[in-house]
Amino acid sequence: MIRKTVLILLAAIAGIISSEAKIKHPSLLFTPERVESARKAAKSDSVIAHGWESIVAEADRQLGKNDVRMLEYPALAFIMTGDKKYAAKVREVLLGLSKSKGYGDREMLARKPAWRSELQMAHKAFQVAMGYDAIYDYLTPAERKEIADASYRLMVEPLLGDWLNEPTRIHSLNSMGHNWWTACVSMGAILGLSLSNELPGMEAQVEKAVESIPEWFDFAGDVIQHKPKTFDRDGGMYESINYASFGVSEAMFLRLAWLNTHPGAKLEEIPEMDRLASFFCHVSYPRTGMLYSINFGDSHKNVTGERAIYPAYAMGANNPETLWYGSQIDQQQFREGLPYRFPMGLLYTPDLRNAPSTPPLPTSRLWKDFGWATMRDSWDKDATMLAVKSGMTWNHSHADANSLILFHKGVDIIKDAGNCSYGKPEYRKYFFQSEAHNVVRFNGQGQPTYQQYHGSMLPGSMSNLLDGGNIKYVLADGTGPMSHLLDRNFRHFLWIDNVIYVIDDLHSHQPGKFEWLWHPGGEAVKRGYDLEITNGNSSALIRPLYPRPLAYSNFVHDYPEDLYWETHEGPTEDLKGTETYWSFHLPATTDQVKGVTAIILKDSVNQKELPVMERREGKDWIGLRIRNNGKVTDLYINQLADGRLMHMNSWIEADGWTTDAYMFAVSYAEGGDPFNPDEIFIGHGSSLRKGSDVYFASLSKLNLTARPKDRKLDLQVCGQPRVNFAFRAAPTELNVNGVKRPFSSEGRLIRVKYRDNK
Repeated sequence: MIRKTVLILLAAIAGIISSEAKIKHPSLLFTPERVESARKAAKSDSVIAHGWESIVAEADRQLGKNDVRMLEYPALAFIMTGDKKYAAKVREVLLGLSKSKGYGDREMLARKPAWRSELQMAHKAFQVAMGYDAIYDYLTPAERKEIADASYRLMVEPLLGDWLNEPTRIHSLNSMGHNWWTACVSMGAILGLSLSNELPGMEAQVEKAVESIPEWFDFAGDVIQHKPKTFDRDGGMYESINYASFGVSEAMFLRLAWLNTHPGAKLEEIPEMDRLASFFCHVSYPRTGMLYSINFGDSHKNVTGERAIYPAYAMGANNPETLWYGSQIDQQQFREGLPYRFPMGLLYTPDLRNAPSTPPLPTSRLWKDFGWATMRDSWDKDATMLAVKSGMTWNHSHADANSLILFHKGVDIIKDAGNCSYGKPEYRKYFFQSEAHNVVRFNGQGQPTYQQYHGSMLPGSMSNLLDGGNIKYVLADGTGPMSHLLDRNFRHFLWIDNVIYVIDDLHSHQPGKFEWLWHPGGEAVKRGYDLEITNGNSSALIRPLYPRPLAYSNFVHDYPEDLYWETHEGPTEDLKGTETYWSFHLPATTDQVKGVTAIILKDSVNQKELPVMERREGKDWIGLRIRNNGKVTDLYINQLADGRLMHMNSWIEADGWTTDAYMFAVSYAEGGDPFNPDEIFIGHGSSLRKGSDVYFASLSKLNLTARPKDRKLDLQVCGQPRVNFAFRAAPTELNVNGVKRPFSSEGRLIRVKYRDNK
């Protein structure tokens, strides 16, 4: 009798514990606190009020439909208003689930082994979770159980069974560890979480999914299958802005739903979560009108990333970058975003009234792990931004090693061709391939087409970013992806004043013909030596300088050594027409080329005063003398420093300078002294001298920008982790890469030593 009493007591205690562990609905994402905050905001803010009106209008439209894909609208309308007509519609749709035979996709089911789940199922799972959570108390216990059983059979088990749980799992992070994994696992888990009161053991499966999210963020890649790591050490995801936003947001919403339903719970920290906002800021282009983003890979200019960073903000990653980013977004753009007219946007957009006017970020950023870089002249709207990519080719990452996109005065004046639906032949044959990007081809060939599926065994890379304000520099190495044709495929980007110099260092296995591709983002007209591109108030000139200029006129037979040009037609992104892109051909057959192309950024469409560029050459060097607004810049490119010498350093003499640098530039006033320059750039050099006068000295070759006349001297230096150099200057204060550094004086030189631990 005593034993029976004890057992009854233990059972009662277990029942109490079990009851206390049950989820109190609604609490996943439509939490009472968020709903009440949205109610108040809609009364005082006209923009938010308009968003709420749009949600109600969509909820009303859904009353005449049975669309499981839009359940969050009537679900939120019910919670916000209490009007039971919305709950009745959600109930009707959810009860209809039990009559469905399955949500599997025919194409996916035909695979071996069959994929029982995919992205559309994941989306439906999220919608069912939101609807079920919202009307939980409106349903009878029998209805809850009926819906829970049907939802588990149709969505939860296939999603978690294919992507997470043994013994049915068929996917790994190595095979599909990008946006599909997080979407399928996270949305299946959110639905499972909503049903956990009715499904014993479900919460344990959800917890397993939540605990697996950091593993996805930390995935380091796969050497055997040529898969890159998912996230860069400085934040950001290689898959493109589109899929970074989508994939991350699914993980964030699961994590947020778990924390909302488990108050006080502690989850493993994800460092990448705190870096999301800065990534999306750096890849954005603020402009008058809709915010743009760089569209490398399978993305679009109007894609935004707040879908990922708003839930992160709600979980504590509440940095000012998020507020600035949100304040730049036009409410009419919604590709992967969260405008107020979306339920999640209404509930999770932070208060943007205190957004800073500019983000607390530098104007340049390098993502070394996946090979992207951005540089801009300011964070102002309609400023100039250069984006460069030379990383992995695979899946959503196109065959665009060493390509660039240039935004200027509100538009992408030199653009990426974009992408289209993956099922269209234009995607495989054009948009993904090299001809759709601003790259160099050899003998009419770019990257191999097989890289789309198998990946580039040798990825490209970006390195050596410098941002010295008026002088910016970054190096792209696209040799790996083009290694079937080239053993050197370097592209240097040197931005001085209002000119970006694109310097190509190319060497092929066999002699052949080189070709430069350019995709104008506006009307393009050849005018003499230039290709002029104009779009609204934006205008830029593309001016080839080396190995030869463009043939001056259409009588190309009178200019047999100069570049000739062709125009080609490619499909527009909407596939409704075609657009023109240009190719510049070198007539000569050769196996080695130094290409120098100046991109001149015009202040206005009608600007007449342009930089004057003089081609100059000497023994073992080529260069330019640029005169611009009373300023002279001498640029030198060392012909010996391109790897042709083994065990021999690449010393040249040029206009009285002695150096082993790959290239260097000095700027001074018109009529001034070149040996007392106002600005200096050194690219990959260990020494710069005039006779016995040393201007720069380092045992290792470094990259450097400087303004030697400043008493408060700011240097930008990169190239080696251990830095030890001498520089000709007499400052009272020294900053290197934004950090105040100690220095010692050695006559007219200062000595700087430190170790860069990045």
